[in-house]
Amino acid sequence: MIPYGKQHIDDEDIKAVVETLTSDWLTQGPKVPLFEEAMSEYCGARYAVAVNSATSALHLACLALSVGEGDRVWTSPNSFVASSNCALYCNAIVDFVDINLETGNMCITALKNKLRKAKETNTLPKVLIPVHFAGQSCDMESIATLASHYGFRVIEDASHAVGAKYKSSLVGSCKYSDICVFSFHPVKIITTMEGGMAMTNDPALVESMRMGRNHGVTNDKESMTKPSHGPWYYQQVSLGYNYRMNDIEGALGVSQVKKLSVFIEKRNSIAKRYDELFKSCPRILPLIVSGQSYSSYHLYVVRILDISQEQKKTVIERLRNAGIFAHLHYIPIHTQPYYEALGFNAGDFPNAEQYYQQAITLPMFPDLTSSQVDLIVDKLITLLDELDE
Repeated sequence: MIPYGKQHIDDEDIKAVVETLTSDWLTQGPKVPLFEEAMSEYCGARYAVAVNSATSALHLACLALSVGEGDRVWTSPNSFVASSNCALYCNAIVDFVDINLETGNMCITALKNKLRKAKETNTLPKVLIPVHFAGQSCDMESIATLASHYGFRVIEDASHAVGAKYKSSLVGSCKYSDICVFSFHPVKIITTMEGGMAMTNDPALVESMRMGRNHGVTNDKESMTKPSHGPWYYQQVSLGYNYRMNDIEGALGVSQVKKLSVFIEKRNSIAKRYDELFKSCPRILPLIVSGQSYSSYHLYVVRILDISQEQKKTVIERLRNAGIFAHLHYIPIHTQPYYEALGFNAGDFPNAEQYYQQAITLPMFPDLTSSQVDLIVDKLITLLDELDE
């Protein structure tokens, strides 16, 4: 079976993990800070906070920006539920901004219109969470301009976009945002098994997130409310969580980030081959990558025109039966039963729903071969032809 995504682990990664396993530190040791430093240097951000998942990073980012009960947080309906759940954890009110069908990312026109109406009704968001779908950055300069005009803060959900670029900057530099969040799940660009990270250039935000990942506990004398009792002393000064990354994950991250640029180059090469092959079938539309972006291609997604939900189900099932694990990213969040119970309905975000009707995720990972890409494309086109007979 050709998976839709797969981690690349080599001897250097294994060696790094084994060395940590046989060291004095399995958790809260030196490897996590080294990984944070490596990612900060790579992305060009001042600070990095490694945690046990991207979901945890999103939650800490919301808390650091003081999201609380009654605050409004907007994000994309075309994402995994973590992108919006993180705001619900803070008792905030979640809403969505529809997507651009050609990119899968948040539509700037839809965002402008929604903000204009929200200002009239005094329902502007406190925080916007744009999602860099499939590895391509949203139009962050436009979002930053709107954030300045309307007074909201920005958290980039870049779970798909480690190593991607927007204009002249790497995603994660936080040039256009307050915080940027990465995921290191095994199917992502680089992996720490599980794990996530929040990037920022704001010292107050990094301090909040570092303390939040460790139960709100500190042994920093300057952060304490009364004199230390001795070298063992610590204080809990806020309510936090156990969101720490362990040193084994950190060691794997340090090793993986050294290969990040190579992984991105391979993914772009594979995407280019897919794009060329699909030119012969105008019914199949790969997502468009704008000229201002360099995608990390976490996913390779195509839209298939004039296909019913039942036909798409048949195509995905037959691809899997043929040894090709086609998948679908994502079911629009607002159509999930939990969100329907919050008041959302089918039809609220029509582009996201149309995208779901048409989209199929095809295999994409650095070790995918050209012959496998050829096989996948040929099989998909053949199946579509058979459906039309």
